[in-house]
Amino acid sequence: MQSEIGFVDSIKLRVEAGDGGAGAVHWRREKYVPKGGPDGGDGGDGGSIWMEGDPHKWTLLDLKHRRVLRASSGEKGRRACQRGADGEDVVLRVPLGTAAWDVETGAFLGEVVEGGQRVLLARGGRGGRGNHAFRSSTLQAPDFAEPGQPGERRVVRLELKLLADVCLVGPPNAGKSTLLSVLTRARPKIAPYPFTTLVPQLGVVQDERGRSFVIADLPGLIEGAAQGKGLGLRFLRHVERGAILLFTLPLDHSDPSALFSMLRNELAQYHPLLLEKPYLIAFTKCDLIPPEERPRFLLREVAVPQLFVSAVTHEGLADLLKALRASLESYRGLRKGGIPLVHTP
Repeated sequence: MQSEIGFVDSIKLRVEAGDGGAGAVHWRREKYVPKGGPDGGDGGDGGSIWMEGDPHKWTLLDLKHRRVLRASSGEKGRRACQRGADGEDVVLRVPLGTAAWDVETGAFLGEVVEGGQRVLLARGGRGGRGNHAFRSSTLQAPDFAEPGQPGERRVVRLELKLLADVCLVGPPNAGKSTLLSVLTRARPKIAPYPFTTLVPQLGVVQDERGRSFVIADLPGLIEGAAQGKGLGLRFLRHVERGAILLFTLPLDHSDPSALFSMLRNELAQYHPLLLEKPYLIAFTKCDLIPPEERPRFLLREVAVPQLFVSAVTHEGLADLLKALRASLESYRGLRKGGIPLVHTP
């Protein structure tokens, strides 16, 4: 079970790349060579700071209390045209789906969506040239060298957007967590009161052929979530990378149709392109309604699969998994591409 304390999906961090080493001013001095000429070497390059996707991480918690990340500087040039050693790069390992922005300029630095993929956060300074590099036929004894260039320094904001195949979207207490627990081995917190889910929960569904996909249960959305009401705004970013949306509409609600319209409206206000994602509808808690009365809840204005499911009796779960599998096989390419990121500073 993912603890509420253990999940962190947004941090700010100052990154300072290493400075380049200064070039050396040196003269070759050997016995029987009275005029050896310049032999000062170049300085080494400063270390850069990268973030790298790690499929075994799911939170930014280990970075929450780190204020500054520094890379080492390059060494100065040496005599005999020896180049100074380069500073070591610093690699920040983050969960897949982590994006980075420059806080001051708002510039989008990049996002990692695959294991081993890297994004440059701060580039190390270039080492300066030694006086050996400036010799020429007209300048045979240069007595100067270049200083090293400073490394980049900036404050970056890292945001995690979960790479789930299916995102459960619904109001609080819609049975999403219970549904996740019976479809997967996830053990989310379940209780009969709103906002049980305070952080995203992930579970993996695997069928008899070994095929698997990831389901994410997000905190429930209420009207006004896109403006910051409830818990929805903080976690709406995780919907961006989901390939398919599964709207969960509880049948103990007075008007599931109006509830569906509210959820779609909140997604549209956060990011209009979310409405272009493929989706299915699951009417949860169907064990509360007799089978002959269920057709009246079907939404006439949509042409997507609408299924009645019960996490208590397991009714409809097999058909739901089959529908999700079919949709994922059709839209599997959306997992990497998703929708364009919202590059807000």
